[in-house]
Amino acid sequence: MVNSSRYFILRKVIRAAIIFIGSITVVWSTVTTGVVLDKNNGKPIASAIITAQGKEYRTDTHGAFHVPLSDTVGIRAIGYERKFYKGGGAIYLNPVIPKALYLSSFGATQDKIIKNAKRLIGTTEINALVIDIKMDRGQIAHKTSNSVANIIGAQKMVRFKDLKQFVTDLKKEGIYTIARIVCFKDTPFVRAYPQWGVKRADGTLFKDREGLHWIDPSRKESWDYIIATAEESAQAGFDEIQFDYVRFPDHKGLRFSVRNTQAERVKSINEFLKHARARLIPYNVFISADIFGYVCWNDADLGIGQRVDAMVSYVDYLSPMLYPSGFQAGIPGYRNPVKANYEIVKHTLDKAREKSKSSSLAYRPWLQAFRDYAFDRRNYGAEEIRDQIRASEDFGSCGWMLWNPRNIYTSAGLLRLEMTAAKKIDNPVQ
Repeated sequence: MVNSSRYFILRKVIRAAIIFIGSITVVWSTVTTGVVLDKNNGKPIASAIITAQGKEYRTDTHGAFHVPLSDTVGIRAIGYERKFYKGGGAIYLNPVIPKALYLSSFGATQDKIIKNAKRLIGTTEINALVIDIKMDRGQIAHKTSNSVANIIGAQKMVRFKDLKQFVTDLKKEGIYTIARIVCFKDTPFVRAYPQWGVKRADGTLFKDREGLHWIDPSRKESWDYIIATAEESAQAGFDEIQFDYVRFPDHKGLRFSVRNTQAERVKSINEFLKHARARLIPYNVFISADIFGYVCWNDADLGIGQRVDAMVSYVDYLSPMLYPSGFQAGIPGYRNPVKANYEIVKHTLDKAREKSKSSSLAYRPWLQAFRDYAFDRRNYGAEEIRDQIRASEDFGSCGWMLWNPRNIYTSAGLLRLEMTAAKKIDNPVQ
């Protein structure tokens, strides 16, 4: 009896072990595992973004991840490149700090301007381009499959014959590419769908100082059109989608589909960004949003729905527009912004980080590379540009972007490649 009892117990233990081992086999056969490491020093990258099966995951403090079984996973991290990998294992990412020039779709497709931009990329620290895809006046700069764009007349200024080939050629030259998507300032869309436009108190369509109409950001019916344009840019191979004019217009007395309160405005902007991020998951692109410079100084949304503490969760990078000429009232202690270029950039970024409680790398500011229009009309040359860059780098931002609406850039204020190489040797961790 004793022996048979022991035999019975042993059979139960063995059966349980088989079931347990089988369950482990099932678990491990349905997940992809790996670890994300810095290619320069081999250190783990915590909170790297993993995209798999239409969802987004994060690595742990050791750089490790476990995601649903996938033939291909997307990997990216703040301050690093983005890649697609077959399976898991040890995955290495190169650090990337974009230092960009803005080019309109016209500039990017004009030989003289694009050649000058590439010359600066080849001889200075510039390594990235921000390129208009959905433009300020609502035009889409490439031939789109979005039927709405053709219906509303947004294809009257197609500049890129083959957007994918254009991006591919830039990538071959090692250029980090950012697609600028103007969101809610869109006259063609509002003319076609006036029921979704921002309105004045009397019910008439609102026009801004440029005579342009705005989409009501709280009207979710418009979101698909904007995000579909971003998706096409991602399909073309851009590394990053940058949403500009992702806000309500800065004008008092307007009517929206929701109550015109800070809570409702902020909610609308955040929900748009959340929805856009979800739609862009399959493409493993970085996502950024341009914000007003003064937003960084205020707890309120300034009437436009932007708050750094609210938006930072939905994008990879926030890009405050820190043009000193745009700080008409100055900042505390500095009443004349164009005489305090370093301070405007550094103190504003410090304020933004304080409010968002995020890493410095979550920011990549816009800097001024155009003539002052608000104070003493000074030309923004080497000293003014370098002061802004130095402030951004002292803060620790993930790069910076130079804005000149005419796309006229020189090497003024920029480090030459041999100087940046020497800097990397002196500071190998950068």
